[in-house]
Amino acid sequence: MDRRTFLRLSATGCAALHLPFVFAGSNPSASVRLTLRPDRLGNKIDPDFTGLSYESAQLGNPHFFSGENTELIGFVRRLGASGVLRIGGNSSEYIYWAPDEKNAHASEVTIASPDRGLKAPPPVDITPQAVHNLRDFIDATGWKLIYGLNMGTDTPEHCADHAAYVTDAMGSKLIAFQLCNEPDLFFRNGIRRQDYNAAQFGDEWKHFYDVIRARVPNAPFAGPDTAYNNSWLVPFAKRFKREAKFLSQHYYAEGPPTDPSMTIERLLKPNPKLEQELEGMKKTVEETGLPFRLAETNSCYSAGKAGVSDTFASALWAADLMYQLASAGGMGINFHGGGYGWYTPIAGTREAGLLARPIYYGMLMFAEAGSGQLIEARIEGLDQAPLLTAYGVKSADGKIKAVVFNKNLDRDVRLTLNPRQPVQHAKVLRLSAPRVDDTTDVTFGGAPVGAGGAWSAAWEETPSAQNGSVTIELNAASAVLVTFDA
Repeated sequence: MDRRTFLRLSATGCAALHLPFVFAGSNPSASVRLTLRPDRLGNKIDPDFTGLSYESAQLGNPHFFSGENTELIGFVRRLGASGVLRIGGNSSEYIYWAPDEKNAHASEVTIASPDRGLKAPPPVDITPQAVHNLRDFIDATGWKLIYGLNMGTDTPEHCADHAAYVTDAMGSKLIAFQLCNEPDLFFRNGIRRQDYNAAQFGDEWKHFYDVIRARVPNAPFAGPDTAYNNSWLVPFAKRFKREAKFLSQHYYAEGPPTDPSMTIERLLKPNPKLEQELEGMKKTVEETGLPFRLAETNSCYSAGKAGVSDTFASALWAADLMYQLASAGGMGINFHGGGYGWYTPIAGTREAGLLARPIYYGMLMFAEAGSGQLIEARIEGLDQAPLLTAYGVKSADGKIKAVVFNKNLDRDVRLTLNPRQPVQHAKVLRLSAPRVDDTTDVTFGGAPVGAGGAWSAAWEETPSAQNGSVTIELNAASAVLVTFDA
């Protein structure tokens, strides 16, 4: 994604540290205590929180999202029995509904990697076959769908025809249409004039909405799906709080990939840009009552950065981001990807085979912790390990879990956990790799993710609880999921 404006706004972020990537076990140790309070409840994590995002152009190959792509279905289902697939991205402004498949332009799309936003991509025709196959894929995964329409270069009438067919095919699986992708950056792509503003966007959005609703009275909508701009989010939310089911916005932690300061160290540090976006989100949700979804996100815009986005660091970053968003009250998240983009969670093609990139493992950890309700997690000793974060979750069956991320690259942590309720022992799944910049040797629960999402982890038992607490060792640049048993 082309986010030069984002770079300017985020230039005041934390400067990158250039620390050596050391092997686990060679670092000084810090002592940290984590106390969980099951009686102090936070926000809920719904089963549909997790999501993936792909370019609309991928539908130009109707066989990718289909019930026959069992390998991709397996990878998606491993991330949760329910979730949300979003079809959008920059290419959504260049897709066109082609109801007569015989007259549709033949597509050369085999696999659509994330669009870099540097120029207009080739137009792609979307056929009824692609939509029907997408429904088969959605049914096979158990997930739901956010579907992008083309407000950028198409007409309201054509979009209404497209929306009518998708609505009929998807039924209750469709949770929202998005009319566009990053309208606050339309001027950079030449889709709108330099002076295109939030008010003009609102008028245009309403016109498309009215035309589509006249054709499809129950069509659900979300928006504005802006790149980063809270000054567009708030007016949209206030104006369309009756028309939109939820608010959507994007977030990329770094970029552009050509900037040498976009490093692993920077990725793992707190990001003022994210804090600003979450604060804007919380304020808007409180004022309008609309839920909020981070509908497109990843580590580094413009398809990611080699040596950062495809490393184990992305797994730690992604899972921690999911909990940060949940803690702030977000309803869900969609990690963008596809093809061989550096940051894609699932890489490859149906023909050549698919594999789980490191970021997938972070999403898997979140899935294994499961939905439920966040509880208070208080950390003592952060002065010894400043990049350690922790979250408590109370699952529907009443089990208490802790998810802890040691993003410090230079120190291990001796972690004492107190769940503040009677426990006999705890079991552990570790998210780890030999080095934080590893691209292949990632494991969760001691096991890699295989073909089709195959994964079989072994829980590690901790020593018996002493005075209501258990202690574990947490290596530098690693994470752990702890489940307490009474």
